[in-house]
Amino acid sequence: MADDAVRIDGNTLRLPGGVRVRFMRTLRLPETGTHELPPGLGEFPVRRVEDHADTVPAEWRARGGVMLPVYLREAMWLSFAGSTEPAALQVGVGKVCAVSGRPWSSLLAQDPQNYVVLPRQPWLDGINSGKGTVRQFVAVPLGLGATVEGQITGEEVWGGLQLQSFRLNDAELAKWRAWERRRSVRTRSVKSVSAFGAAPPAPGAAMAAAPASAARARSAPAMGLGVGGSMRQEVYADERSRGAWAREPAGRVFVHLVTPPEWRRITGEAPPPSPVDRAAYTRAGLPWFEYYDDAAQDVAPTDTLGSVRPVGEWLGDDHEPWQEPAPHQVKQLGDAPGEPVADGDW
Repeated sequence: MADDAVRIDGNTLRLPGGVRVRFMRTLRLPETGTHELPPGLGEFPVRRVEDHADTVPAEWRARGGVMLPVYLREAMWLSFAGSTEPAALQVGVGKVCAVSGRPWSSLLAQDPQNYVVLPRQPWLDGINSGKGTVRQFVAVPLGLGATVEGQITGEEVWGGLQLQSFRLNDAELAKWRAWERRRSVRTRSVKSVSAFGAAPPAPGAAMAAAPASAARARSAPAMGLGVGGSMRQEVYADERSRGAWAREPAGRVFVHLVTPPEWRRITGEAPPPSPVDRAAYTRAGLPWFEYYDDAAQDVAPTDTLGSVRPVGEWLGDDHEPWQEPAPHQVKQLGDAPGEPVADGDW
């Protein structure tokens, strides 16, 4: 029987239908120009909200889901490596679709497309903002108007990230599995983990666990996602018809973003250290990435997302020096799960 629960496996979020999502720490790009894909600097730790019911805000308990710690102006990307079967995944930033710019919906749409197709889409670094480009996800507090949610809706209510997965319908899934069985017979020497590229390798971020804080629950500083610099990345158009997908979502989860001090108070754990500065990373000769797919069809950007302005317009200039990676640093990329994650009212 298929597992219909959302679960955490290590720091990987597992949604029904074989969807795997990791939240990757990365370097923040300059807000001008278009850049290569920045490297991964390890995973964000992910914890269930219900495991810390005594210390999280009441509205988080009502929404359920998971939480992870982010620094002010820290950048992230979503890795979908290891997703095992075709799925349509909706990604919301403050309940605004990161692909279409439309309000969050429980239904899939193709005009404009409001989801990414897995495992075709290996990752997502930001909102769909231009032909073959995205604007980087960057963490900012609610209340300034700098989030995608604030700029598009005029208010900041939700913050965080929202994920919702859809399976293929029964007939399409049966056809896909039959095709996979035939393919595996022809290529037995190849392990079948994902039909497309895996995410760039990233070192794990070590964390020391500690007993949960006994502090009373209170309102926590709320964080959402704004945008930073632009990078070259396609958001792939779905080659299937809308009728190929199930009508109802298989699973969904609300991802709360927590400031490092609140993470320590809520969980009793030390947050990861602040990301290494990007100039030091580039000087060390470590790789950046370019992903090229000449068969790709990109989802057209919408005017709504194209008009979102970078967080620097609210928080001021980024004084961290930018050092362009050298050409040789840009690399071409062509067990039992844990307890279920509770969903809530959002």
